[in-house]
Amino acid sequence: MDTAQREKKIVQTSFVGIGTNVALVVFKAIIGFMTNSIAIILDAVNNLTDALSSLITIIGTKLAGKEPDKKHPYGYGRTEYISALLISLLILYAGVTSMVESIKKAITPGESDYTVISLVIIGVAVLAKVFLGIYFEIMGKKTGSESLKASGKDALFDSLISLSTLIAALVALYAHVSIEAYLGIVIALFILKSGFESLFSTMGDIVGKREDVELTKAIRKTVESFPGVLGAYDLTLHDYGPERKVGDVHLEVDENMNVGDLDKLENQITIAVLQKHKVLLTGISVYAVATHDPETVKLRDGMYGIVKKHPEIKNVHAFHYYKEKNLIRFDMVISFDVKNRKALYQKICDEVKEAYPQYQYYLVLDSDVSD
Repeated sequence: MDTAQREKKIVQTSFVGIGTNVALVVFKAIIGFMTNSIAIILDAVNNLTDALSSLITIIGTKLAGKEPDKKHPYGYGRTEYISALLISLLILYAGVTSMVESIKKAITPGESDYTVISLVIIGVAVLAKVFLGIYFEIMGKKTGSESLKASGKDALFDSLISLSTLIAALVALYAHVSIEAYLGIVIALFILKSGFESLFSTMGDIVGKREDVELTKAIRKTVESFPGVLGAYDLTLHDYGPERKVGDVHLEVDENMNVGDLDKLENQITIAVLQKHKVLLTGISVYAVATHDPETVKLRDGMYGIVKKHPEIKNVHAFHYYKEKNLIRFDMVISFDVKNRKALYQKICDEVKEAYPQYQYYLVLDSDVSD
């Protein structure tokens, strides 16, 4: 699906969400005020925030679809993350408002007057939200839109809230016990929980988070499938919005490979990764590996053996022996799960130097940026 089709599908889906939620707001607001039900009124407010969320999704998608220009050469894709942030803040506002009104209702309760018609309409609202949730999730997966996926989950969650409201109404109607205010507090807590989860997730996209394990492993597998590539390391991806990822990677290749062959290899890798994974590799760096010098190979295998005894090491690469300077250098990647990475790094350095004291060393503590 190209960018134009994706944008069209997201906008169409969002308009369906707006129409459905506005209709639910009108019906629930009328029933809520007629029956003096705070739970139904709060449910209507929640549907209103959902309609506004869909509107923000449309605006964000339109802005994100703008073509790259001189000021923003990578495009405006991250605008979708900003719109998701606004939606999160909107959900939190709805949660706080719901909590305040529910507490007021608990302190000064009033009687609710439900009818069979009002209960039927609430039941229809439950079904409408289930349909909307499933529809959003299907379209979210089809378009790769995180906003639609989140809206789908939110809609399914809202159907449970509406179902709870229906249960409270039945209890009030037949058992003559009012639990609306307390149900409203529970609903408000769930809305706040949803808002904070959405906020933290969106902040992760904006600040920059670890890329999906399956994607990075798949890219590395593609790169390493090319003849001449001895290893792929330091894969770094930068997210400029949905389906707009650029990155760079370091290759280990035989030091005797000529520049022409290396240029051809890099071009082939760039095309393959873009076609298979929709990621543009804007930078491919090279580590030259000595494969025919017995002394270097023996040193590399011996030192790597010492390093790899530590399970916290993700990988070790970029080995080079500068004979004229009697200098050894290589990179080691230590997992972020290690509390004191620098201490482990120093320990490994000491172990290598103790085993091979006759050399100078330049050992790099590399970042664990991707799997």
